[in-house]
Amino acid sequence: MKEITKIVSGVVLTALVSSCGIYTQYKRPEVNTENLYRVEETQSDSVSIADLSWDELFTDTDLQSLIQEGLQSNTDLNIARLKVKEAQATLMSSKLSYLPSLQLSPEGTLSSFDGAKPSKTYNLGTSASWEIDVFGKLTNAKRKSRAALEESDAYRLAVQTQVVATVAANYYSLLMLDEQVDITKATIKSWEEYVHSLRVLMKAGQADRSTISQAEASRLSAESTLQDLLQQVNELENTLSTFLGRVPGPIKRGKLNGQTFPQELSAGVSLDLVSRRPDVREAEASLKQAFYSTNQARSAFYPSITLSGSAGWTNSGGAAITNPGSWLLQAVGSLVQPLFNRGTNIANLKIAKAQQQEAVFTFRQALLDAGSEVNNALTQWQTARNKIELATKQIQHLETTEHDTQLLMKYGTTNYLEVLVARQSLLSARLNLVADRYSEIEGVINLYHALGGGTE
Repeated sequence: MKEITKIVSGVVLTALVSSCGIYTQYKRPEVNTENLYRVEETQSDSVSIADLSWDELFTDTDLQSLIQEGLQSNTDLNIARLKVKEAQATLMSSKLSYLPSLQLSPEGTLSSFDGAKPSKTYNLGTSASWEIDVFGKLTNAKRKSRAALEESDAYRLAVQTQVVATVAANYYSLLMLDEQVDITKATIKSWEEYVHSLRVLMKAGQADRSTISQAEASRLSAESTLQDLLQQVNELENTLSTFLGRVPGPIKRGKLNGQTFPQELSAGVSLDLVSRRPDVREAEASLKQAFYSTNQARSAFYPSITLSGSAGWTNSGGAAITNPGSWLLQAVGSLVQPLFNRGTNIANLKIAKAQQQEAVFTFRQALLDAGSEVNNALTQWQTARNKIELATKQIQHLETTEHDTQLLMKYGTTNYLEVLVARQSLLSARLNLVADRYSEIEGVINLYHALGGGTE
């Protein structure tokens, strides 16, 4: 017996010395965040637009109500919340695996032989087993479950930021379309007045039928544009309604003019993306899981130590007081060391290592993609601001041109074609200016989302 004890102790001691690596804690791999945003970072970049809560950035009260509704009712977000609960339950199960398992097995028997008086037998048995986590199997399972919970929670936050960004983008897109509808309606009214003036001039012999027909055709073209815009409004309202988890219908909203946003945008320090942006955190949590899966695969090469015991009370007389019966006790300690299992453990370790390396690449790529999205949003915002400045000047010149050509035509010094070109150019420029304003706002939304804003 002493020799067996020495052998078992030696196996355990040797395994403990060689298994230190399976207890290793996850450490983030080195990532290069220098120039991740493709812009030079300064001290002022320590403050980011993502530091604002969504209701601080989006001050339109109608939009705030819609975002709040989306955070409560969006289907994807509610599913993500349930996934967090699933991960929490899995983590709880991993924590409880450290405890012993207990079973109770009561039993009663009634037997009779050859017509004799029946005899009664009662047994009350209990058993317990406890796996001692000497080689980190349970520890790594718990750490992996905790990383899975982090991943689920990061996914929930990623969906939440997407909900905030999507609702805001659709809302401002509706405001843009409303503004374009108003511009087009005003243009149609202007064409109607112009056609009426031409009819008066034709009666005076100063205009012909072809000129009126061309003006009518231009008015009808604007009417067609209006129908397209109204269709887009209807479709976008339906899209936003279903995204909010409600039946399709109208969306209460304000006006594009008067919407305010910060005049200067800062992306903050690029390293903050690792801890702030949910999808990057999700990728790192997935890497953590892969890391602890590798540790688990390593622990499979080491022994499993289990303590088990059983206790039972039996009574064969049918009465607990007059025949109290007897107690049965048993205790067992077992050690199972894998020796040969057709290469399964080796294969599992190789698979785990490969998956861990895949997760490293995925994490680094997620960070690179995030940096690219930040730069794209900054560029979109700045480009839109530049285009707004140019479009404003263009419209001023086109308004002057349109006014002058109408006067020249009235006095017969120019033809209708120049008036038509001037009016069409002015309508196009006004519609484009509204689109540029929306693009500027969309750049703010995209930057906020790219930086992980909207989690609070």
